[in-house]
Amino acid sequence: MDCCVCSPMASMYRLPRNAICAACYEGAKAIIAFFNDEDDEHADADQGSVKPSRLTKLNSTIKGLRDAWEEVKQMRCREEETKQRASFLQEGFAAAWKDGIHTDIAIRPGTGPPIQAHKAILATRSEVFRHILAGDDDCKAPAGDSLSLPELTHDELSHLLAFLYTGSLATCTEERHLHALLVAGDKYDVPFLRRACEARLAAGVEAGNVLRTLEVAELSSSAALKERAMGTVVEHAEEVVFSPEYEEFAVRNAALCVQITRALLANKSLPAKTP
Repeated sequence: MDCCVCSPMASMYRLPRNAICAACYEGAKAIIAFFNDEDDEHADADQGSVKPSRLTKLNSTIKGLRDAWEEVKQMRCREEETKQRASFLQEGFAAAWKDGIHTDIAIRPGTGPPIQAHKAILATRSEVFRHILAGDDDCKAPAGDSLSLPELTHDELSHLLAFLYTGSLATCTEERHLHALLVAGDKYDVPFLRRACEARLAAGVEAGNVLRTLEVAELSSSAALKERAMGTVVEHAEEVVFSPEYEEFAVRNAALCVQITRALLANKSLPAKTP
């Protein structure tokens, strides 16, 4: 949250930026309380000065504000340092991949040419890749100098590798690519990729794409995305169930259609909300 008092962007005071951080809030409360107490008490007419107790309270308030601002400054420094560290690591890994610096493995997609990568990055990002490259468990032999991911197209593989190197989905804008990455995140055990795809897909779910979203949520075992999609189906039941896509969807996903029917009946049996 950007504080409209101490944030570098404080001059841009507009909704929804009308919020302050905890430190500024406590400081403002202390100042308001001080002046409210001052108004409630009459000044000493004989001495014409602030009472010692009021000076003590004022000094305490000033000290509290000073401590709060120091805490804010330290938080800013830590935040800036974190951003710089993330940028340093992200740009370094991305450059090594894009420029092909010391790549040691070729990833072959189902369609299109292979893409060069680094075994170390694959092994650290995915436990599954680590076992494949080492020849552990059910793997008969190490992957060697190449690895095949036939379920991904060349573009989908490129987006997957870009995320493994940078931790960002900035280059992935198409819904079908997000679907493929969500399934890949589940298959190759990359939780961060799963969460990122779930968030992007959940934010864009609507009546027109809800069946595709529900199908990929079931395929990738994404309970959160499935719940979001099922809620959209119930909300737009008539539009979804009577659409041409629903017939093809029903042929492929009989179990999901049963769940949709039950969800619709359960929603219908709920008591109507009073206005």
